[in-house]
Amino acid sequence: MIDAHAHLDACEPAAEELTRRARAAGVETVLSVGTSIDSCRETLAIAERQEEVFAILGVHPHEAGGTEAGRLDELEALLASPRAVALGEIGLDFFRDRAPRSAQRELFAAQLELAARMGKPVVIHTREADDDTRAALEGFPGTIVLHCFSSPALLTWALERDCFISFAGNVTYPSAGELRDAARLVPPERLLVESDCPFLAPQPKRGRPNEPAFVVHTLALLAELLAEPVAELAERTAANTRAAFCLP
Repeated sequence: MIDAHAHLDACEPAAEELTRRARAAGVETVLSVGTSIDSCRETLAIAERQEEVFAILGVHPHEAGGTEAGRLDELEALLASPRAVALGEIGLDFFRDRAPRSAQRELFAAQLELAARMGKPVVIHTREADDDTRAALEGFPGTIVLHCFSSPALLTWALERDCFISFAGNVTYPSAGELRDAARLVPPERLLVESDCPFLAPQPKRGRPNEPAFVVHTLALLAELLAEPVAELAERTAANTRAAFCLP
């Protein structure tokens, strides 16, 4: 099993303890995601000292209004590491609006250009910004992963565009019927599963800080939805993640 999206640098306890617990739960690989330049440095350091961790590096849209947007040369240098497998999470967040929308759009476009130039997949964060996200991604030539999928209105476009669709713990919440309906429509070869830890612990662990080991609960819910044995879905989503990010 692979956790396709975690934030190990933002978790407690240390990454080494979290990956030990993940292995015990059957999670063999964790993709850890940076959200600022300092976060990316720490995330890459974790990946470089732990063979079961790979790094996804980018500047989150919440950071678009500050100095991070001017540090993409540093991001490019970090992405040159063989342990960095994608650029993300990047995108638009018009729900929290923690940065001006114009600045978010500019940063998103700049990072998409960087990913295209470096031949990296992109991991997308989008909230209440469906139309702008779709427009920004129309010309992107590479692999797109929609992380923590929560935009059912984007699903038809995403499937036409052959995006990978990744579900986090919120798909297990009682109120998330629309997300579960969306999960049933995702082609088998496009489905990923993630923790998004330390956020969005799945329902059986809700109220606790999330961690990669808990992704097994999200996988179990998806297996039930799809009427598929858990072991088979674990193998398939792991294969999909390896394909999306060109993992060994």
